[in-house]
Amino acid sequence: MPQQPPAQLAPSAHVTAAEISRIAGVTRATVSNWRRRHDDFPAPSAGTETSPLYDLPAVQAWLRGRGHTSTASPTEELRTSLRLLGPGSGVAARLFPLVAAASRRTPEELAELAAVADDQLIARAEKTAGEFPAAVPEAEPVRYGPDDAGAVRALLGCVREAGAQAAVDVLAERELDEGAASGVYQTPEGLALLMARLLPAGASRVLDPACGSGTLLAAAVRQGAQELFGQDSLPVQGRRTAVRLLLAAPEATTAIRVGDSLRADAFLDVTVDAVLCNPPFADRDWGHDELAYDPRWAYGLPPRFESELAWVQHALAHLEPGGHAVMLLPPALAFRASGRRIRAELIRSGALRAVVSLPARAAYPLHIGLQIWVFQRPEPGGTDRTTVLFVDGEGEQRDGATRTPTATDTATAGAGTRGGSRPRRSGSSSSAASSAPASAASAASFEWAGLTDRVLGQWAAFTTAPDTYADEPGVARAVPLVDLLDDVVDVTPARHVRATAADIDPAALTRRVHELHEQLAEQIDALSAASASGGWLPSGDSAREWRTATVSDLARGGALTVLRAATPGTRGSKGPAAPTADRPVLTAQDISTGNAPSGGAVDLHADAAQPVAAGDVLVRAVAGGGDSTAMTRVADDRDAEALLGQHIHLLRPDPARFDPWFLAGFLGAEDNIASASTGSTLVHVTPGRLRVPLLPLEEQRRYGEAFRRVYELRAAVRRTASLAADTAATLTTGITAGVLLPPNIPDTPDSRST
Repeated sequence: MPQQPPAQLAPSAHVTAAEISRIAGVTRATVSNWRRRHDDFPAPSAGTETSPLYDLPAVQAWLRGRGHTSTASPTEELRTSLRLLGPGSGVAARLFPLVAAASRRTPEELAELAAVADDQLIARAEKTAGEFPAAVPEAEPVRYGPDDAGAVRALLGCVREAGAQAAVDVLAERELDEGAASGVYQTPEGLALLMARLLPAGASRVLDPACGSGTLLAAAVRQGAQELFGQDSLPVQGRRTAVRLLLAAPEATTAIRVGDSLRADAFLDVTVDAVLCNPPFADRDWGHDELAYDPRWAYGLPPRFESELAWVQHALAHLEPGGHAVMLLPPALAFRASGRRIRAELIRSGALRAVVSLPARAAYPLHIGLQIWVFQRPEPGGTDRTTVLFVDGEGEQRDGATRTPTATDTATAGAGTRGGSRPRRSGSSSSAASSAPASAASAASFEWAGLTDRVLGQWAAFTTAPDTYADEPGVARAVPLVDLLDDVVDVTPARHVRATAADIDPAALTRRVHELHEQLAEQIDALSAASASGGWLPSGDSAREWRTATVSDLARGGALTVLRAATPGTRGSKGPAAPTADRPVLTAQDISTGNAPSGGAVDLHADAAQPVAAGDVLVRAVAGGGDSTAMTRVADDRDAEALLGQHIHLLRPDPARFDPWFLAGFLGAEDNIASASTGSTLVHVTPGRLRVPLLPLEEQRRYGEAFRRVYELRAAVRRTASLAADTAATLTTGITAGVLLPPNIPDTPDSRST
């Protein structure tokens, strides 16, 4: 096929001003200046007056003419190359096998392949991709044309620099955009790992009948699964899962199919040890009429508007007796009247084992607090199950901070906790909540460590000795089946988990109130000191201007080193392999709050981790769009030798050339983060594109001290707010439980009668 001029290739290949800034490696303000100051800057060709769109080839030609070499991230380069080919090219589907093959090559081999001429590149890419013709379901024949050379070269660069999984995600994103698919959400990795860890040890054969991006099956691999079965109705998701599993588990046996699992089950005669599933929600066209007499409906015909109950019974039908299914389901399923009879049958038979509520913002859709339901297929002649476990995963996850101990903690003092489920840090926030505010929270930036420990601790205690399981007020409760089988059959955890212990000690609670008041008073003094004006001065009649350099330039010059923990699909992160020692893990939430490292093994990537040293500059790699919390922090002695968690970049400056707090302050500036990031709701920061002013070291230290004071002010505000909320909650609990009396009660007959 003859190559067409770029301007005619894809008339719909448009970009926004924000995307231009990422392609050019400049701020959005710079793009606005270009539009105003240069008459030859491309005029908008689509969009609206308030949200204009620009022709991508025209923008690229203008940038080349001005000498602006692209500093976009490898993923952005791939995204741009695919967009240039226009919708309907189908190249993204044909590139999936090439990702799988390229992942087996060294960075040097990929660089050598990408450097050859276009005709040789196409021929060698076809041969390389042909190594995986049967592993990727419904992939297009591995044929590339001359126009595909740019996309192939960008893909190889993305695999080499950002990792194969990043390339897979960009290809899937392109296909989903072209297919106008809606409601396609990726299960967060932390949630997938939590769900996989709820399965019993030894679950080797695992099915996901709505596999999507393959996150749940990849999590099952990390828990030891060796045979993986997946099905999805979207071909792009089938391809995505297949390649993801080839990357994550090359030795595992995998079977990924495309099709509607409810209407056309690709694994009709397959039974497995476990099912993990995040099924579609509120699907009214799931096949109610045509599947009315399906043998899977052992617990009752699912109502037309209860598609989730069809998925539940589909999962149970694929289990071996005694096998477990862990499913992510909407909260309405727990109480809707239309599903009452099936819920009752699931409870009566012992198939429902546990329901766990999650905080809103933990997973998409972000405005809903979803639930994890755990099922177990009854065994003939098996042990009768008499209780269902309910875990309230929201209690300590509200408003971005874990509370300090309150009345419920006092009532259970000395009883211990399960699995570290109730971390106690007087006067500080823990890392068990989303790091973004409610208006722009991100499932990717949610901190799973505290929630995972809490849920798994309760589940282990319940499954080990269900008859002697002791409830934990405010966290979990085992409810007898007979108490659930009422007229409503509501299995919402918040309805069953008691918030307050029944045997609170009045004297102990009074002591706790006094302690909280003292801590709050001390923290208010600290906040007052941190917020002192401190002699801030204007810079003059106008803002200062600096000569700047990118982090990539500084790293090449030896002024600093860029390190980071490995992320799924990447190769060869710098630093030693992750040790198994019980060392704390520094999380992204710790960066925001100023906490000491609070994470655990769940926060580490399976492949590698980077020890932290005092003086390192830590940058959150992912945040919610519009996030107002701190994006950077300087490691101190508390952090030394902690392990680096996921979603964190680590920069190690040469102390003779850079002050670490100076670096942290400028790197974390809102405009700097915006110009070095991709995404809108989710901000993925590319550290090499961040810019730093070039100032003498002595002047850096002056700025660094100022940035340190600002960071301490932000942390003091969070700690004060957390303590104030805890004090109020403890007082309210004590008064309403009848164990605290209001102060200064007049002891006179007139006041009593009043």
